[in-house]
Amino acid sequence: MKNNLNYTLYLVTDREVLLDTDIYSAVEQAIKGGVTLVQLREKCIGTLEFYNIAVEMKKITDKYKIPLIINDRIDIALAIDAAGVHLGQSDMSADIARIIIGNNKIIGVSTSSLIEAIKAEKQGADYVGVGAMFPTTTKNDADAVSVLCLKEIKEGISIPVVAIGGINQNNVDLLKIANIDGIAVVSDILGKKCIKEAAEELLSNIKI
Repeated sequence: MKNNLNYTLYLVTDREVLLDTDIYSAVEQAIKGGVTLVQLREKCIGTLEFYNIAVEMKKITDKYKIPLIINDRIDIALAIDAAGVHLGQSDMSADIARIIIGNNKIIGVSTSSLIEAIKAEKQGADYVGVGAMFPTTTKNDADAVSVLCLKEIKEGISIPVVAIGGINQNNVDLLKIANIDGIAVVSDILGKKCIKEAAEELLSNIKI
């Protein structure tokens, strides 16, 4: 499955941006709107709560046959048999994570330079997330990445490249020159009143 993953519209969760709904309903609406991959990101909760949320989230993603990626927590990913895990630069390296998680799981790595992206690929990552492309309130510590740098990363590695960070309807067109494999979005889907429609509109504008 991991070799045929569709990264086109990659949803990253953040309960803090939701308006009048819960995270489960929001993700289901986003999937109905065309999201192709979901990453469950929970930074400020304990292990048990994260596990319980992940179990319920996987029921939804399994229902629609959408892969579920767990942010940072390899233990949670293994415990619920998620499709894989996404790691930051301060997390465990991809090669060590591979030993733990096995060859059949997806490993994504956050990068902000070609050097980091090459390293991630050499360590066995299946894809890299590159950003932040634009100013974002959901990840204040993200390094800024230019579109030219994004293009350089895409041309410099052979694994899929997903752009992330402040991407919305107004700036997604700027990424087309990089010929990337997809975009990762938080607020421009989950922070909207009509989540399904927001996903549909983004998907119609990507065509990357």
